[in-house]
Amino acid sequence: MRLSELFRLVFLNLSQNKFKVILTSIGIVVGTATIMMVIAIGTGGKLEVAEQFKNLNAGAIDISYESSSSSSSGNSGMPGGGGGFPGGGGGGNQGSGGMPGGGFPGGGMMGGADNRINQEDVSLTEDDMDDLLVFVPGLSDATISFSTKADCDGGELDDTTNYTIAGVKDNYATLSNMELSIGEFMTEENEENKEKVCVLGYNTALEIFGSAYDAYDGTVYIDNRPYTVSGVLEEMGTVASGISPDDAIFIPYATGVKYLTGDDVSPTITLIAEDVNNVDSIITYATDVLLDSYPNSEFTITDAGSKMDAAMASNDTLTILLVAMAVIVFIVGGIGIMNVLFVSVKERTNEIGILKALGCKQADILKEFVFEASCISLIGALMGVVIALGITPIIEKFSVRVELSISGAIISLLFGVITGTIFGFYPAYKASKLIPIVALNQE
Repeated sequence: MRLSELFRLVFLNLSQNKFKVILTSIGIVVGTATIMMVIAIGTGGKLEVAEQFKNLNAGAIDISYESSSSSSSGNSGMPGGGGGFPGGGGGGNQGSGGMPGGGFPGGGMMGGADNRINQEDVSLTEDDMDDLLVFVPGLSDATISFSTKADCDGGELDDTTNYTIAGVKDNYATLSNMELSIGEFMTEENEENKEKVCVLGYNTALEIFGSAYDAYDGTVYIDNRPYTVSGVLEEMGTVASGISPDDAIFIPYATGVKYLTGDDVSPTITLIAEDVNNVDSIITYATDVLLDSYPNSEFTITDAGSKMDAAMASNDTLTILLVAMAVIVFIVGGIGIMNVLFVSVKERTNEIGILKALGCKQADILKEFVFEASCISLIGALMGVVIALGITPIIEKFSVRVELSISGAIISLLFGVITGTIFGFYPAYKASKLIPIVALNQE
């Protein structure tokens, strides 16, 4: 039998049983739509994680301390709260216990440690940051930062509004992978002179001034003191901690301590590892250095790399679960095709006998039924892709990021067709093995 005749025969059989074809392909429809959505949601999840952590340095390590009597001035989920950037902070490993060997190598006397022994009044300082830079090997840089809340006014604001204020060093933008839309970040001179300058997050600039351009060189009143806007950040989106640089106001660290927090500040020290593979050993060294200055104290130490890995692992786990569900649906759909083809073989026994009597070979009968199974699967797969495209807007309304792609659609189609073909092979094989005389006499 020529291939064209074979396809014509398959087309006639399918066109005469349209409703049966649709019912048979439902499992493939659902499976294909599921696979396509799994790929799209998995890709969207990875992009979402990447965007959430795009302002984090993979080698960043956040160190913070918060006693039970600490005020809210130093920990509000941003720098200084261990929950924002650059290291991300918030939960993770805690340094605890005494130092191995009874002290820091070299005698353990470090600058600024004289008055830092009171466990109930631990406040990390720039001296601690310098100690860590000196005594912890494998660091490329370090910074110290804090965050607090303050009433702000100025620009187009009708009423005083409460904003997150972050006190940071001049190297903070570089370590946090921040880019400016206009202007420049704080300088070392701003820090040394305790100047009242600020950099606005993207959303903050829009809320106060209407645009980044209008915000530049404008004046913002923070706690009733005028601050000149030296720059506006590019839009960065939501970070892993749920707080974004877009909604913050950045000022020089020394300025913030002088005018906003005073000594009542609980900052975060962020260390940057030269090699991300050495983060664990750096955490150990840093813990030992801090315990030499603050015996019996427990510090919250988190690294961005572990948080990124955990987020990626969580996304991968969800993807695997969805894939498993899609595979189960495909198997059910394939079994449905197999059952229908078995029934079809039973109903068309006489037809098979006639074809064999006319000279059709076993291979021709096998091809006919396999092609029918493949066509049914292809129809179901195409319907599944269309359904996936249709339900994407609905899924996105539940704040789930979906990234559809041509490759995802092709993979879904292949899965559908291959599944139907595999499950349709055995009924086709059984049909090809029918003896012509027995088939013709079958009622």
